[in-house]
Amino acid sequence: RVSTLRQWHASAERPIDFAAFCNGDYALAARHRVEADALNWVLYPDDSTAAGRQLRLKQEVFLVSASMQDIVARHLREHPSLDNLGKRNAIHLNDTHPALAPVELMRLLLDEHGLSWERAWRITQQAVSYTNHTLMPEALETWPLVLMHELLPRHLEIIIEINHGFLGEVRRRCPGDDALAARVSLIDEVGERRVRMAALSIVASHKVNGVSALHSELMVQTIFADYARLFPERFHNVTNGVTPRRWLMQANPGLSALIDAHIGTAWRRDLAGLAALRPLAGDGALQEQLLAVKRRNKERLATVIQRNQGLLIDPASLFDVQTKRIHEYKRQLLNVLHVVARYQAIIDNPSAEFVPRTVVIAGKAASAYQMAKLIIQLAHDVARVVNHDPRVNGRLKLVFMPNYGVSLAEVIIPAADLSQQISTAGTEASGTGNMKFALNGALTIGTWDGANIEMAQAMGEQNMFVFGLRTAEVERTRAWGYDPQLYVQESRQLQRVINAIEAGDFSLDQVDRYHLLTQSLLKRDSYMLMADFASYVATQASVDGLFSRPSAWAQRALLNIAAMGEFSSDHTVRQYVHRVWSTAVAA
Repeated sequence: RVSTLRQWHASAERPIDFAAFCNGDYALAARHRVEADALNWVLYPDDSTAAGRQLRLKQEVFLVSASMQDIVARHLREHPSLDNLGKRNAIHLNDTHPALAPVELMRLLLDEHGLSWERAWRITQQAVSYTNHTLMPEALETWPLVLMHELLPRHLEIIIEINHGFLGEVRRRCPGDDALAARVSLIDEVGERRVRMAALSIVASHKVNGVSALHSELMVQTIFADYARLFPERFHNVTNGVTPRRWLMQANPGLSALIDAHIGTAWRRDLAGLAALRPLAGDGALQEQLLAVKRRNKERLATVIQRNQGLLIDPASLFDVQTKRIHEYKRQLLNVLHVVARYQAIIDNPSAEFVPRTVVIAGKAASAYQMAKLIIQLAHDVARVVNHDPRVNGRLKLVFMPNYGVSLAEVIIPAADLSQQISTAGTEASGTGNMKFALNGALTIGTWDGANIEMAQAMGEQNMFVFGLRTAEVERTRAWGYDPQLYVQESRQLQRVINAIEAGDFSLDQVDRYHLLTQSLLKRDSYMLMADFASYVATQASVDGLFSRPSAWAQRALLNIAAMGEFSSDHTVRQYVHRVWSTAVAA
């Protein structure tokens, strides 16, 4: 199949102000052109300032409006009536960034094409569906009414009218329940009045889904519980998938050729065919060939690291990799704490046997996310100390790879031995990095969270390194009154790690650089790193034990690959087609 990708570019409607230009006021002459072009410069600008928030909202409505106008125009070229637009077009909201799409579509149908409200709303709900990607209430997008009124007065009118009709239905179904009406309203009336974009997305959609079984279950139990009770038929699950064409065939041609040689090429068209590897996982010759492919990929990554960062990496070491957006809930900090603990253990007992390990971290933080930036800085500081301490003698390296993107991921992922998927249980919607790594023969160390659960069920939990509290235990611990200092007091190892960071052992040029970070762990620890630290370190010891037995490691890697068939994006898209995008056509 070939799909057309429409990419929009903003430009000024008017030429330069010639009079201002002739008067020498060049900035004024071109100001409107600069403002238009600013929409194209950086997607998702820093929204910690009023100007940033305004630019971000302008970007969202610009991209949505261009797309909705295009959809309506193309439909009218092919069909004489707009009545079947919702049956012939699927408008899918991927999280809340395009949540203004149904509002813009309503505006076009009402104002540009003269449809009645009832016809326009029926068409909009037929066309629109919504995928949620987060369980964290603070991550659900909202916009101040004042800003909406300033920039998008007509859109705000339509939102208020949608809300009026929706709340009328709520009150008819649940008379007297004003608290419910306030909770589900598209307008948050507490404090500064704001439009709730997730609520708008749910109300305007005929289907709403999460992206893993656990996420979809928690979604209807927590953040969207009221909506799920009102519209139970709308909510369902579609687990994420990844494309094997990019993440295996293109990124890892050596492994792809090896699979072809042993089970044929049918898996390239239907990833479920990888299951044919399962009975071959114990084949010693195949295990050796898999390890040889992995070694070549590791040598390629080591070359990139040496060229770009001047650091020599041992390809025979265990490549322990965490690549993802830098966020506290994804717990890159837990990874760094383990590196510090491992470093201290090596220094304490330099003659002991340690499995050589190269820890690779890569990812970007939102521009205004200061704690995430601090975690990145700590990773660099720890790396500088660990990588240059002669007592370590090559048994531990930490690498933070800058400018992470898809092209770099295509080099890192095939080289990984171990994939870190260590979010606090109940916080990760799904993850797709976990799938990409397993597809390339990396074993996973992870919490019972997101799509890790379905992956473990597919391959057998014994083939994944699972650690830490599970979602119900996290909730129970918080309900009892979580005190992170109790876990620190119980662990001499954890005390030493925290004390070393607090004392400036890794930041001698600024001893108190990480005081904010350590105090956050000791006093709040919102994502429960202290509670999971001991289990994480013990599980990492199990990783060492298995890696020291190459045949057993390769067997598990093959079982991981064999279980990845259902995590193909082809499988995911088929589910969207049958459950979501075709439902309006069948209506």
